[in-house]
Amino acid sequence: MNAKAKTCVPADQLARESPIRILNESVEYRAARQALLAQEFELRRQIERVAAMRRALPPGGPVTGDYRFETEDGPSDLAGLFGDKQTLVVYNYMFGPERKRPCPMCTNLLDAWDGNADDIAQRVSLVVVARSPLQRLAAVKRERGWKNLRLASALTDAFTRDYAGSPDGGLDSGGPAVFTRRDGTIRHFWSQEMIASDPGQDPRGAPDLAPLWTVLDMTPEGRGVDWYPSLEYPDQSAMASG
Repeated sequence: MNAKAKTCVPADQLARESPIRILNESVEYRAARQALLAQEFELRRQIERVAAMRRALPPGGPVTGDYRFETEDGPSDLAGLFGDKQTLVVYNYMFGPERKRPCPMCTNLLDAWDGNADDIAQRVSLVVVARSPLQRLAAVKRERGWKNLRLASALTDAFTRDYAGSPDGGLDSGGPAVFTRRDGTIRHFWSQEMIASDPGQDPRGAPDLAPLWTVLDMTPEGRGVDWYPSLEYPDQSAMASG
């Protein structure tokens, strides 16, 4: 990574040398777009630097808890969630038994992940874990039309408390956690910990795991300050025909 970084062409040079021009753009637009393009090149490099640092983390703590789950294929411990893979990605889904409906933000993210789940499964095991009973998870899966996500119900609160990333041990927490299995030992590798927010922002990870926000960040409207995805939207076709 360091060797590659030393040979990188400066981002502002790449931006200046870009041959792309858009129909009818002004000189002012091109100057501003060139400055932005240089920052986009830098962002791409920063994303890779952060990913390389993450991959280079030293071994995490061994998993010592006896965590039990009910999956669509039957009972399982944490080792069973790995399948034949050496790495397990768990998404802690904010859908505990105290919730009437699942978290809309988590659900929106999982809507997108379902489309990539088969691809992800070629390299690592991906499992969605929640504290609600399996039948409630299965009902959401049917409602959302998920076809590829694997679901697991945590049979106690211990796994969420230990690995859902809540600083106070709270149970209504969500986010990804990664585990490894090497030489017969299961270890925690990484969890999202970016719960602190900058002024004017709500908590978010970096990079964002949800394509929703990536798309909205490309628009002049942006994310907005008080808009969040919903679990249901009006049937626009029915409204139009009515």
